[in-house]
Amino acid sequence: MNRELSPEAVELGLHARRALAGAGSDPDAIAAALHTLGAGEIDVLAGVDELEAAAALCHAAGWCATPYPVAQRLAPGEDAAAIVLTGWTLLGMLDRAVVLACGHAAQRRQFGRPLADLQGVQFMLTEAEVERAGVDELARYALWSIRTAQPGALADALALRVAAIDAARVVFRVAHQVHGASGFCDDTEISWLSRRSEPLRREPLGGAATLAALTDLVARDGFAGLFTPESARRA
Repeated sequence: MNRELSPEAVELGLHARRALAGAGSDPDAIAAALHTLGAGEIDVLAGVDELEAAAALCHAAGWCATPYPVAQRLAPGEDAAAIVLTGWTLLGMLDRAVVLACGHAAQRRQFGRPLADLQGVQFMLTEAEVERAGVDELARYALWSIRTAQPGALADALALRVAAIDAARVVFRVAHQVHGASGFCDDTEISWLSRRSEPLRREPLGGAATLAALTDLVARDGFAGLFTPESARRA
């Protein structure tokens, strides 16, 4: 089971991150950047390369907190793919949030030493990283499930979304606490990143609705998932 993105997709993601960061919040600049990157030519149903390219673009959009529905535009009407690509967007946001929190903890000093040296802060950052890493694994697995046409692809997509929404609560809580609580860091990168994650956590389904949909699907069709013996045999 190969869950790594292709080198081409990884390179596209790096180019996308730079282009979208330069576009900022300007809708015209964002649209122009996506056009230059060839986003309009990506067909997620056309093959593995296209799907991986879409995932890389969505991850970059999440990292940059791009206020543009990249996942929805890349996979309109495709249930498992709208859901998985939104998960990749949230993953990009979680990756950025952990980087920001760790960077702030390393630079900010308290009681004569960096915050990162305090045991309580280390525990918090570890908790955030564990949550982020779990979403990373599930995002790769759900993408593999779609590109290999697994029968449980929709369940894997919903499981990713449940995990991403739960992880977002933990990661952004930790990041805000490390920065000094949300009321004291409204002018920081972590604040606008957190705010821009809110629509993705609520749409197309919120946490409770996503869990209910997953529960119904599992009750009907069963669930292999990433950490079951069946999945281990496929690995």
